[in-house]
Amino acid sequence: MIDHNHKHDKYIIFNRAKRVRRSQSCAVPSYHENQNYIMKKKLIAIPLDNGILCTHFGHCQQFAIIETENKEVISQKLITPPPHEPGLLPGWLAEKGVTDVIAGGMGQRAISLFNQQKINVFVGAPIKEPSELAKDLINDSLTAGANYCDH
Repeated sequence: MIDHNHKHDKYIIFNRAKRVRRSQSCAVPSYHENQNYIMKKKLIAIPLDNGILCTHFGHCQQFAIIETENKEVISQKLITPPPHEPGLLPGWLAEKGVTDVIAGGMGQRAISLFNQQKINVFVGAPIKEPSELAKDLINDSLTAGANYCDH
């Protein structure tokens, strides 16, 4: 993202981390070259239906909230979401400190609302248990397919 508050400087934000100045002549550093700028702690929300990834984000029975630090799972808990209301869940999960959401399918409005909250969204995830999905994410091996949501 470019910070438009500075007329002559360009800044790049790496995954909600501190600002890195980019000169006009240098290339954008890759993700792996800047791992020191990446947050090491994540709080991952995964919508569930009968204990596995729910294909429709807004109509899940529960969320698995998985806390990770330095590529290790620290804790996992299940929480019940409030009744479905369009646009409610992104703010509700943001209040809980969620940094990432892994989903099977999600509407474009929900994705935009998560982006406004600075929450990373991964859609099209395979149907797996939440701990497996979280481990895939923190080990950079999460595979995403098509977004299962049609709205």
